[in-house]
Amino acid sequence: MGSFFKKPIVIIVFVIVAIGLGVFVFVGLGKAPQSLPVAAATLEPIHTVIGLSVEGRNVDAYTYGNGEVKLLFVGGIHGGYEWNSVILAYQFMDYLEANPKSLPDNLTVAIIPSANPDGVFKVIGKEGRFAISDVPISSDESPGRFNANGVDLNRNFDCKWQPKSLWKSKTVSAGSAPFSEPEAKALKDYILENNISAAIFWHSQSNAVYASQCENGILPTTLDIMNDYSKASGYPAVKTFDAYATTGAADDWLASIGISAITVELSTHKTIEWEKNLLGIKAIFDYYGQKVELDS
Repeated sequence: MGSFFKKPIVIIVFVIVAIGLGVFVFVGLGKAPQSLPVAAATLEPIHTVIGLSVEGRNVDAYTYGNGEVKLLFVGGIHGGYEWNSVILAYQFMDYLEANPKSLPDNLTVAIIPSANPDGVFKVIGKEGRFAISDVPISSDESPGRFNANGVDLNRNFDCKWQPKSLWKSKTVSAGSAPFSEPEAKALKDYILENNISAAIFWHSQSNAVYASQCENGILPTTLDIMNDYSKASGYPAVKTFDAYATTGAADDWLASIGISAITVELSTHKTIEWEKNLLGIKAIFDYYGQKVELDS
C-alpha cells in the first residue's frame, strides 16, 4: 500500500518541476538580451583653462588619452593673422573625438587651439571656436598677429630674448621681459607642469617644417620628427629659419630646456590643409609609439 502512494507523489513532484523549468526557460527566452559593454564611440577631451589673455579671454587646452608620452599641439600663437592654424587645431580635435582608436595607448595629446585669443578676436570678432565662414574678407589681417598689448607672442619666450625683434622687415615688440605676456606665461607654465615630451606649433604661410634650436643646436629627436612630419605631409623640411633673424620664439625656448619642438608652416594664410597635416600627425604618432617600444 505504501509503495502505491509513493509512485503518484513522485510523478506529481516530477510534473511540478518540469512545469517550473518550462516556465523559467520560457520567461528567460522571452526577455530582451542584455547589452554587452560597448567601447566608447568618441574620445572626449578634458578641458582646462590654462590662463587668461590680456583682455581676459580663456587660453584653453584640451587633453586626449592618458599615455605616458605627452605631445602638445599649438595653433594660433599669431592670432587672427594666422587664423587657419586655429581651425586646423579644432579639426584635429574633431578627428580625435570621432576616431578614438587613432590615438595610441601610450600617448596623451594636448591641443591648445588658440594661444592668442585676443588676436583672433581682433580679426574674427568672435570668441571661442569659429568657422571659415566667420572670417571677414579683409585686406589686412596683420593687426591680429599681436596680443592686446601689441606684443608678438612668438618673440616673448626665453631663448635669445630681446625687447625688440623682427617680423619680416618690421621691428616688433617682444614684451618687457621673457614671459611678460600672460598668454606666453600660460603656455610656459602648462608645458612645465605637464611634462611635455614634444610640441608641434602650427603657423602659416612659409610652407615648411622647421626644427627648433637655441644655444645648443638642434636636438636629435627634433630632427627625427621634423623629417618624419615632412616626409608624410609633403612640406619641405628646413633645419633653420633664415629669412630674417628671430629671437624669443616659443619652439626655440623648448629646445633650450631639452624638449623637442617643430614648427609647421601652412602654405597660405587661407587654407587648412587638413589631409596633409593628418598624415604628419600620424607620422608623429608612429614615431613616438615605436620609440616607446624600442626603449622598453
